[in-house]
This record gives sequence, C-alpha cells and structure tokens, in this order.
Amino acid sequence: MSILCGCCPLLECVYCLGCARWAYKRCLYTAGHDSKDWGLATTDEFEPIPRLCRYILAVYEDDIRNPLWEPPEGYGINPDWLLLKKTYEDTQGRAPAYILYLDHVYKDVVVAIRGLNLAKESDYAVLLDNKLGERKFDGGYVHNGLLKSAGSVLDEECKVLRELVVKYPSYTLTFAGHSLGSGVATMLALLVVKHPERLGNIERKRVRCFAIAPARCMSLNLAVRYADVINSVVLQDDFLPRTATPLEDIFKSLFCLPCLLCIQCVKDTCVPEQKMLKDPRRLYAPGRMYHIVERRPCRLGRFPPVVKTAVPVDGRFEHIVLSCNATSDHAIIWIEREAHRALNLMVEKEKTMEIPEKQRMERQESLAREHNLEYRAALRRAVTLDVPHADSLSSEYGTFDKAQEDETEEEETEKEETEEEEEEETDSIAPMVGESSSSASTLRPSNKRRRNRGLSWDELIESLFERDESGNLTFEKSELRK
Repeated sequence: MSILCGCCPLLECVYCLGCARWAYKRCLYTAGHDSKDWGLATTDEFEPIPRLCRYILAVYEDDIRNPLWEPPEGYGINPDWLLLKKTYEDTQGRAPAYILYLDHVYKDVVVAIRGLNLAKESDYAVLLDNKLGERKFDGGYVHNGLLKSAGSVLDEECKVLRELVVKYPSYTLTFAGHSLGSGVATMLALLVVKHPERLGNIERKRVRCFAIAPARCMSLNLAVRYADVINSVVLQDDFLPRTATPLEDIFKSLFCLPCLLCIQCVKDTCVPEQKMLKDPRRLYAPGRMYHIVERRPCRLGRFPPVVKTAVPVDGRFEHIVLSCNATSDHAIIWIEREAHRALNLMVEKEKTMEIPEKQRMERQESLAREHNLEYRAALRRAVTLDVPHADSLSSEYGTFDKAQEDETEEEETEKEETEEEEEEETDSIAPMVGESSSSASTLRPSNKRRRNRGLSWDELIESLFERDESGNLTFEKSELRK
C-alpha cells in the first residue's frame, strides 16, 4: 500500500513534466522552423505569384469593368483579354467559379479558380467526396472530389484550351487557385501533364500550376515527382497546408476549429514523422514550396517578408503552428499583399545590386540548374526514406525506376564528365530537402556500376551490322562466315 502511495505522486510528476515539455516545444515551434534550411527565392521565379493572386481575386468580381473590391494596384487585367468567366450556375456546382484569361503581356494562358465559398453546399460536397486511399492516380493517391472537379473543368474547357495552346505555341498554360481552388488547379495540372494529347500534345515544360494556400491533395511521391510543374505558396502560419486531418473533418468541426487544431498538434507531436512517411495514402501539399515568412518568434508586429523555397520531402509542413494568425494567413487578400511586398523588396535589392543583362541571363540559367539539382536531391531523399512508390514507377521526369536505370551507355558517357560536379552540388543542396551527405553518397556506387554494365544498344548494332552504299544495315561478313 505504501509503495502505491509513493508511486502515484511520482507518476503524476512524470505526467506533468511530459505535458509541460510538450507545451514548451509547441509554443516555441514557429513557422520559421519549417523553412529555416531552405534557400531564398529569386525575383524571376517569384514574379508570377502576386500577379496570379490578383487574377484569382478578380474571379470574385461580378463585373471586371466595374470592380468593387479592386486592390490598390488594380487587378492588372485587360477586360478585352478575358475570354470567359464561369459562375457556380454555369458549373452546376461541380467546380468553383473560375476565369480564363489570355495574357498577351506575359505570354500566358491562365485559368484562375476562386477559393471556398462558405455559402455554397456544392463546395462542401467537393471536399467531403474523399476517403483515405479512395482514389489512385499515376502510382499515387489524390483527393477524389478535387480530381473529379478538375475533370469536369477540363472536359468543359478542353476545346478552348486546345485552340489557344495550338494558336499560341510560345505561350505557357498556367493553372492558379486559392484554397479549394488550389486543389482543383493542382489536379488540372496533373491531368494535363498525364494526358497531353487532350490539349494537342502540349509539352510538360509549358504547363505550370500555382497553388495558393494549398490543400493537402496528393501523396508524397506525386508531390515530389511533379515539383517541376506545381508550385505551392504558403504565408507564414497558414493552417491548411499543415493539417493532415481529412478536409471533411475540418469543415464538420468548423465552429470548433481551435479544438481540432489542438488535437492535431498533440497527434503530430506524438506520432514519429518516419511512421507518417510510410503511409502511401497520406496526402501532402503539392510540388515546390514557397514560404513567405514575415513574423519572428518573440517579436511583435510584421517584418519585411522573406520568401524561402525548396522541394522538401520530410519536414513538409507536418506540424500545426499554434498562432492567432493560423487562419488569417489563409486569406487570399493577405497573401497577395505580403507577396507583393516581398516582390517589391526583391526588385529593390536587385536594382541596388545593378545586375547587368548578361549576368542576369547567366543567373537565370544557373537558377534553372540549381532547381534541377534540388529536384534530383528531393527524389533521392524520397528513395532513401523508403517513401512508398517513389522508386517503382515508370516516368521520364525523375523517378528512380527501372526505365531510368536502363539508360543507354552513350547517354551515360555524355553525362559522365559533368555528373561528379552535379553530385557535389546536389550534396550542397541536400540539406534543403533533409538529405544527409552520407545517404546521398550511398547512391553513387550504383551510378558507377551503371556506367560499366557493357555496350549500349547503338554500339551493339554497329558491331553486328555494317552499312552498304545505300545506307541500309547488313550483317558484317565476319558474322556471316560464322
């Protein structure tokens, strides 16, 4: 009896210390922790984001020629270039309202989709139409309702988009959306890249997607594989990209959202991240991440915003931030303002440095190369973490699969001179995606083994055949003697 009396206070002390430690860690965890190791975004790559935010805001206007909620700098839309606008009545509730805008200034065909309308039951129906692991897509999992909504938009506008893409071959095709619309825009980009024949065999490099305050709508392997097409923008403490709880639970508990966020905080603190990564059905925020950081821990007020960017694998906005701004940072108005401020600061800094045009072009080329290396590092990290389906798919855009391992020896020979240098640069970028140098080095021997596998198909053909005067291939005489 005395032993029990002595143990109970001890257990209570341990319990209280555990709770205090959890509260201490959660209160000190800020949005800056998510992107502290990421690199800074540049002006060229961040430039479209404030502009696309204004295009999304324009969807809320009934008449773009007589706007009611125009921001101080305007929407930047020429009404004559607005090809169509679809309302909820036009979509019959299958998708949110959206516009199709032909931007001749930036040579861009833009589909901008608005966010959740709290007064429309159809928007809730889109969010509720999903169960864990219900819809498979391209070897991964996606949100069922958002994919169906995107399919209806593509079916409706397929003919118009195909005509524009063919008519303007130098223009890009951009899908942009906020909140619910970000999920629909992301699924549209997936569908177009997966089925380019629907839009006249459009090239992958011409398709872009910008998901503003994105919903978690795709599995981790898809989120990393499509990072060259899809870009996500998160403002500071925004709760939605961090909430792995199914969206239907969020909106069922809309009037008790703080309680739900606290429960989620306890869950994501107690469950190891390695365990979460093993679930192939778990959904994540898509693509390359742009994190706008404007507040610092233990500081009051807003500071000049800084934009960090990376293609993270582990640590991909996995923890809820206990902040009074967790919901306000989700608003498209605030995101547009802070993105505009951040872009102006980048431009001012660039003007101060007075970069010559030649150096600017060189920087753009090096930036594209850095993004490619970072993308490869993220894919490698996905493999080393044993992310489900990260290395068992056939894709020509970066998955580690058998199709890639069977590259011809001729291509490997051409890459051999630059590969060592790229691997060193990849190692320098690896911390941005959470990859250690030791894990990256374990992948190199396989690359070296691949170089020494034997003759390529072309070399084998040349050794067995010879060309006659007409250029046709015939067996060599030595082979015929045998």
